[in-house]
Amino acid sequence: MTRLAMIRLPMTRSLLAATSAFALLAAAPVLADPLKVGMITTLSGPGAGLGIDIRDGFALATEHLGGKLGGQDTQIIEADDQQKPDVAVGLANRMVERDRVTVVTGIVWSNLALAMMPTLAAGQTLFVSPNAGPSQLAGAQCNPYFFNVAYQNDTIHEAMGKHVQDAGFKKVYLLAPNYPAGKDSLAGFKRYYKGAVAGEVYTQVGQLDYAAELAQVKAAAPDAVFAFYPGGMGINFIKQYEQAGLKAAAPLFGPGFSFDQDILAAVGDAALGAKNSAQWSPDLATPANAKFVTDFKAKFNRLPSMYAAQGYDAALLIDAAVKGVNGDLKDKDKLRAAMKAAKFDGLRGAFRLNSNQFPIQNIYLREVVKGADGAVTNKLAGTVFTDHADAYAKDCAMK
Repeated sequence: MTRLAMIRLPMTRSLLAATSAFALLAAAPVLADPLKVGMITTLSGPGAGLGIDIRDGFALATEHLGGKLGGQDTQIIEADDQQKPDVAVGLANRMVERDRVTVVTGIVWSNLALAMMPTLAAGQTLFVSPNAGPSQLAGAQCNPYFFNVAYQNDTIHEAMGKHVQDAGFKKVYLLAPNYPAGKDSLAGFKRYYKGAVAGEVYTQVGQLDYAAELAQVKAAAPDAVFAFYPGGMGINFIKQYEQAGLKAAAPLFGPGFSFDQDILAAVGDAALGAKNSAQWSPDLATPANAKFVTDFKAKFNRLPSMYAAQGYDAALLIDAAVKGVNGDLKDKDKLRAAMKAAKFDGLRGAFRLNSNQFPIQNIYLREVVKGADGAVTNKLAGTVFTDHADAYAKDCAMK
């Protein structure tokens, strides 16, 4: 063998080795970036029960999906908004700029959702609301990055307005907290209730003493009262309503938020017999819902609320969207389109979005009862609306 050949042989082997290594790298699967979800919700203060239920419902759905959404490794970054708009905006900015999340979810309160939306839209970050559904984001200010998996604020209250109207009540007193969802709630109620309004009062958000308002209700002598008070506000209002002796004189009606599982354990018998409206109930007969209720109770040692159910369905919507793009998280326009077109069987049955990216769905009548185990809970009492869409979709320019 010549000297030249001896020199070339090692070089040829090196080239072959390099070529083989390159081929192996080319054949190896490309590891996708994990899906990052920003869970911004209320975990402290009087409204904490709502945020905790949303977080836990979302976590259970992720567990049921094998710990992955859309088949992607999923990282959930949790933060407490403290029910403060400035804190929520700061967290939204952090999620966009530092954490680089693909989706933000968890928000309970409509004023926080409205405050965060500009930051999230500017960062092309999808916002899946498991609760807040302000009229502004359903109508003329609808946003391609905002999706609601729960309801538009007015719709649950519209159902109760229709029920109270159909039941023949002629003079109703109205109360709600003074923030966007409170105003939407009474607007929704009055859209279907056509009788006399004995009084319309907006109280402070977080207020816990209603003695003055209840004295006004008693003086007005209505034949029914409609009140929207979620979380700690609802606990105190319902107890004080019974203590004031008003329950027998004027039946108390409300949306599901005012009589949901997150507050019923604390309210107890004072809520029994109350009719309320909701898009979900623990006894709703779908296969997914039966498993959800059973597994939620086993995992968290409490019955789920509608907030927990909404958190669960928020995870299912994200899962369906990520599957729709085969895990490609880099093309945000395709991911957004996949979320808009998502079809899946949620806890309420087949899920679909309207053109404004809010649900079209049934709204049910529920009654507060004692279950077989003695726990105060809700049971279905009828269907108020079938395939109900919100009143603002016509004003949304998105198609």
